[in-house]
This record gives sequence, C-alpha cells and structure tokens, in this order.
Amino acid sequence: MNFSPRQLFRIAAVAEAFTWLGLLVGMYLKYVTETTQAGVWLFGRLHGGLFVVYLAAALWVARAERWGWWRTLFALGASVPPLATVVFDRWLARRDPERPTAAATAG
Repeated sequence: MNFSPRQLFRIAAVAEAFTWLGLLVGMYLKYVTETTQAGVWLFGRLHGGLFVVYLAAALWVARAERWGWWRTLFALGASVPPLATVVFDRWLARRDPERPTAAATAG
C-alpha cells in the first residue's frame, strides 16, 4: 500500500474525529450517568495517540503540498474542536482536490 500524504491525512482526520466522539461518550458515561470509566480510559488513550498522528499528518501534507501558513494553522486548529478534522478535510477536498500521483497515473 502506497498512500499519498493527503490520503494519510484523510485517514488520520477521520480516525481522530471518531476517537473524539468516543471520548465524549465516555465522558458522558463517567460524569453524567456515573456508570463506567471504561470509555474515558480507552478512548482517552486512543484519542491522545491519534491526535498526535493527525498533527504529524497535517504538517506532512502541508509541507508536501506547500500549504500557506493560514491553511496549515487551520488544519492544526481543527484538531481541537470535536469532529472539526472531518469538516476541515471535507472543505479541503472541495477547495483543492488531490492531484493524481505519478504512481497512480503509471498504470
């Protein structure tokens, strides 16, 4: 499997958003219903790791595609609000579609 920086960015954005959602559900179960801490324990760890992966992927694709400072800052900032990474990724796909790589056009 040979993924482009943009494809890895998209995967990281979606995965980070799902773990954010899982963490929010876990916090609801822990603090509102006071039934379990398992969701926070599991999704806290997953989200922490994928948060770092998303930031690295954003910096990688920003460098590979020569993004300006504003686009890069918005990509990094999208990691803070829940599900904003998916919103940013969709905006990016509409605004600047991924160009085919040399490997994709070779055959």
